[in-house]
Amino acid sequence: MNLPYLTTLASFYKDQLLNNTLPFWFPRSIDTDHGGYLLMRDADGTLIDDDKAVWIQGRAAWLLSTLYNTVEKKEEWLQGAKAGIDFLLEHCFDTDGQMFFHVTRDGKPIRKRRYFFSETFAVIAFAAYAKATGDAAIAARARELFGICIQYASGEIQRAAKFEKTRPAKGIGIPMILMNTAQQLRETIGDDRCDPYIDHCIHEIETCFVKDDLRCVMEQVAPDGSVIDHIDGRTLNPGHAIEGAWFILHEAVRRNNNPALIQLGCRMLDYMWERGWDKEYGGIFYFRDVYHKPVQEYWQDMKFWWPHNEAIIATLLAYTVTGNEKYRQWHEQVHNYAYDHFLDREQGEWFGYLHRNGTIAQTAKGNLFKGPFHLPRQEWYCYLLLHRYAGVAV
Repeated sequence: MNLPYLTTLASFYKDQLLNNTLPFWFPRSIDTDHGGYLLMRDADGTLIDDDKAVWIQGRAAWLLSTLYNTVEKKEEWLQGAKAGIDFLLEHCFDTDGQMFFHVTRDGKPIRKRRYFFSETFAVIAFAAYAKATGDAAIAARARELFGICIQYASGEIQRAAKFEKTRPAKGIGIPMILMNTAQQLRETIGDDRCDPYIDHCIHEIETCFVKDDLRCVMEQVAPDGSVIDHIDGRTLNPGHAIEGAWFILHEAVRRNNNPALIQLGCRMLDYMWERGWDKEYGGIFYFRDVYHKPVQEYWQDMKFWWPHNEAIIATLLAYTVTGNEKYRQWHEQVHNYAYDHFLDREQGEWFGYLHRNGTIAQTAKGNLFKGPFHLPRQEWYCYLLLHRYAGVAV
């Protein structure tokens, strides 16, 4: 294990998190008039829209609560988290109990989606805030909402969809996100359902989505786990699968370096690094086709910020649990690419979207899909990983 490399990284990630990434967002993003966060911002932090994406409200509240729980008990972080928690509770649930996806600044509904990711991020936000405050009512709300998410995933509770699918499919996103939701719930306030549900999610991912014969992780499959040989069914998202790989590697560490889980997580990482890394320009492609056919989406060869955050975590985690030099080299590759191309050294945070050659496609740092989550989570997780698990003192 290259300890000087890891020690340097630990200091770097902590410094980036606390002195570059967080100051871009907070405290200016806290909406002191209506609650929640104003997160749609240009490169210099200028507000470009005052609407609020509900799932990112939850993510930001989770982040501030988690920093309070794990890094330093700063009152400003706890009060910032409260702004998001209160906004979620007061404005982001419809009368049918389902959460909105998109609301106005003052919390009027704009849009709901048939997906329930707003709910999953509310679960982890409520759980982290409950741990920080000892609020039993918020803890109960987190557990209740987790149970509802499980019911959505199983089909026990149906969410409205405009059209029924005539070509049924299931996506890896649901078991992935619910696995991590259960991990976060377990690590904050606890719930007896977490371990068995994590097992369920891992089993579904391994048996339905990991294709060893094709050396890939599918983004969606038919209900029986077979490949759907149409454009949508063939489309891979390397960064998403790599995120799933580190969720499984995290679980392996939790279970005393469980060898079967390490092997599964590393296989997923290996397959999707081979599929996703751009050997000509560097960085991770957004979409690929499982059979190397053309991909429908025009942004298929762009470089988005978040797959690089997930790959930084996954490669570092794989290196620390296996000691395999390959993963250190991959980590160095993706780390260097990301911090050379996405990082705004002058104004803080990362640009979100690059052309294939690494030039900036547009300058927004916050929108309905980008906010203070993937990047600060990566810097926080890598710092704590090195500090706690790899024995690096900072």
